[in-house]
Amino acid sequence: MSLEELKKKCEACQRCSLAQTRTNCVFGVGSEKATLMFVGEAPGEKEDLSGIPFVGRAGQLLDKFLEAVDISRDEVYIANILKCRPPKNRDPLPEEEEQCIDYLREQVAIINPKIIVCLGRISAMKLIKPDFKITQEHGTWFKKGNYLMTAVYHPAALLRDPRKKEDMLLDMQKIKEKLSEE
Repeated sequence: MSLEELKKKCEACQRCSLAQTRTNCVFGVGSEKATLMFVGEAPGEKEDLSGIPFVGRAGQLLDKFLEAVDISRDEVYIANILKCRPPKNRDPLPEEEEQCIDYLREQVAIINPKIIVCLGRISAMKLIKPDFKITQEHGTWFKKGNYLMTAVYHPAALLRDPRKKEDMLLDMQKIKEKLSEE
């Protein structure tokens, strides 16, 4: 299956109740040949309206960190675990994650990145390990199957607590280093 075919399948999805409240399916965006993939938890309001992940304030901050380490957004692929916005941007429910995770697995299989970066605790708990502690383990590398994985603070968390921005920059610099090694 191609990424475009998977996107069409995802856009028609009715597996959970979020399909009834979405404006747009927020499938993912970026290079289909990306060696670096970012995975967040779920779309927010701006993403739901545009159909593109990480375009709101958190996405603009992510773009600044990408620029700071000389990574072009066009070279990476950005997706979320959920493809539809939870009401009032609440955390995804476990059953919603289970209904949606296969779309992400297929995206990863098609793109086949070398590095996957989880944006935030929820993504890291789903993709790296269930007891992931973002404040203690951000920037730590894990090998999962064919993929090298790490987690960084979610950009929305940095908007709430700017003191974490320095850690985020250091983590992004390490990601850039790993990328050049791969």
